[in-house]
Amino acid sequence: MMVASTKLPQQRWHVAAATPEQAAELATATQLSPLLAQVLIHRGISSIETAQEFLLPDSVPLPSPLDEFPDLAIAINYLAEAIAQQQAIAICGDYDADGMTSTALLIRALRTLGGIVHYDIPSRMSEGYGINTRIVEDFHRDGIRLILTVDNGIAAYEPIARARELGLTVIITDHHDLPPTLPPAHAILNPKLIPEISPYRGMAGVGVAYQLALSLAEVMQRKAELETILLDLFTLGTIADLAPLTGVNRRWVQQGLKQLPHSQIPGVRALIEAAGLAGEKGALKPEAIGFRLGPRINAIGRIGEPSVVIDLLTTNDSDQAKAAAQECEETNQRRRDLCDRIERQAIAWVEATQPNLQQQRVLVVVQPEWHHGVIGIVASRLVERYGVPVFIGTFEDEAMQHIRGSARSIPEFHVFNALQFCGDALEKFGGHKAAGGFSLQAGNFEDFCLRLYLFANMYLLPEHLKPLVEVDVEATFDQLTMDLYHQIDQLHPCGMGNPDPVFWTRNVQVVGQKTVGRDRSHLKLKLAQSNPQLDDPANLDALTPPPISMTAIAWRWGDYYPLPSPIDVAYRLRLNDWNGVQSVELELIGARLAGNATDEVNMSADAPKLLWTTPPIGFTFGDRHYQCSICQHGDERELRIRNPEGKVLAVQPSQKRGLIGSSRAESSEIDVFEPFFFNLIRTAMAAVQQGRSPIS
Repeated sequence: MMVASTKLPQQRWHVAAATPEQAAELATATQLSPLLAQVLIHRGISSIETAQEFLLPDSVPLPSPLDEFPDLAIAINYLAEAIAQQQAIAICGDYDADGMTSTALLIRALRTLGGIVHYDIPSRMSEGYGINTRIVEDFHRDGIRLILTVDNGIAAYEPIARARELGLTVIITDHHDLPPTLPPAHAILNPKLIPEISPYRGMAGVGVAYQLALSLAEVMQRKAELETILLDLFTLGTIADLAPLTGVNRRWVQQGLKQLPHSQIPGVRALIEAAGLAGEKGALKPEAIGFRLGPRINAIGRIGEPSVVIDLLTTNDSDQAKAAAQECEETNQRRRDLCDRIERQAIAWVEATQPNLQQQRVLVVVQPEWHHGVIGIVASRLVERYGVPVFIGTFEDEAMQHIRGSARSIPEFHVFNALQFCGDALEKFGGHKAAGGFSLQAGNFEDFCLRLYLFANMYLLPEHLKPLVEVDVEATFDQLTMDLYHQIDQLHPCGMGNPDPVFWTRNVQVVGQKTVGRDRSHLKLKLAQSNPQLDDPANLDALTPPPISMTAIAWRWGDYYPLPSPIDVAYRLRLNDWNGVQSVELELIGARLAGNATDEVNMSADAPKLLWTTPPIGFTFGDRHYQCSICQHGDERELRIRNPEGKVLAVQPSQKRGLIGSSRAESSEIDVFEPFFFNLIRTAMAAVQQGRSPIS
């Protein structure tokens, strides 16, 4: 029966182009389902050779890390000398899961190898990310001779320079983007310094620490006793940091997931037990770390004391490990409660103020008394809900004069570039394409928002402002077997860079649905699809087979109850294990009215990129009439504004300066933030919003 409601998530679907003949050939060669062969093709794994290498990563020889990392041998020599001379070594870590597992990994490795090891992690609340001058001077006062950074340091020029002034040896291990000028460390290990084609390129901070520790242990002929233990910490940190599961990450995480349930580290065993994973059979899956173990570690870094996690992962005492794991459990529950409360308050603010997201293109929310350790998580939830980049902040002082915030993005928007564009209004900022952090004086907040809206309008089209669902392949319910579910294991580990396969099925009937969960925020559904055999003319005279039914869960979709019917659905497969009976069910991530493909874009490796321009649009600013348009200039989009005298102002979104003149050859530079030009550009962008039309 058709439900009158059309209450559905506002989404856009990107569906990969189907290549059935190529998929059939690859399926035969790999013994995979044609559905999963199509998934591999979508991921760029289209030849039999590359598919075999992907499915059997241990079969691919690795280049020597000494050849890939120019400073690795230097770092090994400094550490070996410090251990031999019993010089104190200090590790400066970070308060996220990557930084804490990296710190614990190197503490375990260096102490096992005979080193005298201390550590410090900056305060998230009062100091923020990375090594600082206070830490350097404390280390020096405590008699430290060698500083080793993990998951930070690549942008810490002044603290590293201060360490050199004090006569300390400094080794940086990091994986973050490179600054224009590298700090004056004695050795720097960062995968961003090696070729992009290297299998080591995608390592997180814990990966760099793991490689350093193994290489040092190998030189000291003690690799065998450390490799297994260190692999557990590498696996935890790599998945929790959302590092791409490609290259050596895929190879080593695949090994680590098999041995984690049998870890020799008491803290890892205690954490697995506290998370309710102790009874899991076989290898853990990445989602067990990403959604169960990782959050318990990260919660400590967000609202607790990082020393709890360091103790958890370095102690050999089972009782101490269990106590630390219980503290992680309790802290994670507080973190969840904080996130839920702040999310509710943020949604209430949006609903009360009704910001015009079609005009602003980003959502900026700042409220007092929010814990800045968790607002990044809330930002991610708001991106999922509203489909726009989200910048969320809170006041750091009772006088509400200082704001600290986090940002999360959508695929078409580069957070770090946006923060750079707004840099004159900020005190500090950092990040990458998908996420970032920032701080500013409250008096600069309006200026920050205006700059942010301007940047967003230059980069985002209205059709970008819906959550994106990327779909790999179409399937019918009769294909969703237990065998297919188990075959997906061959694609594991799945995560960043290698996501779980996403299937879609058309024209599905919703035959049952209800809200579930503590706050009724999730949907449990029973879906049915007519048996595909009915589409075969040869079966028209046969008895009508019954529809094929599947159960489904849709997390955080309670607001969409009741879903209409029929619908197209996009989903991942998950295992339902109830009273010892196992079955495949669907985890919905997308839904749209059946037959409604208006938001669908077929994607293929050689598909042309969407370019867009606008025809000239007239507008008035002050008492003068102008024309404006969006044009393509090289690889950049450009706003062009023509005044009545024929002069043109050309502005690119990544630049703080524009060009004005009768031609480029005779143009002069202007500051786009000069009040006249800034307001002129804003007025032009408002005109463009009302009249733009994308073209391909």
